[in-house]
Amino acid sequence: MFGCQSAGDGVVMTLDQLQQGQRGRVVGVDGNDALAMRLLEMGITEGQELCALGFAPFGDPLEIEVRGFRLSLRTAEARRVRVQPIDASDAGSSAE
Repeated sequence: MFGCQSAGDGVVMTLDQLQQGQRGRVVGVDGNDALAMRLLEMGITEGQELCALGFAPFGDPLEIEVRGFRLSLRTAEARRVRVQPIDASDAGSSAE
């Protein structure tokens, strides 16, 4: 398993922009369609902490860990998730 590192300065980015091993906290999921609902159903909800575990050789799909589960998402799907990179001091403080 890849280790997760924390770093951030309050910047909001999309999930596909996290680096391998970087942690983030979900700020929101863009859209109001079936894909947005599916991402929410998979546990990618506001305030939830996640970790970018790895990327396929060409960058698609990417693997994340959220709520103790591993998920693979297409890059286009990951672009719909807005995250804020988190510091080590903030890791683990999200509500589950």
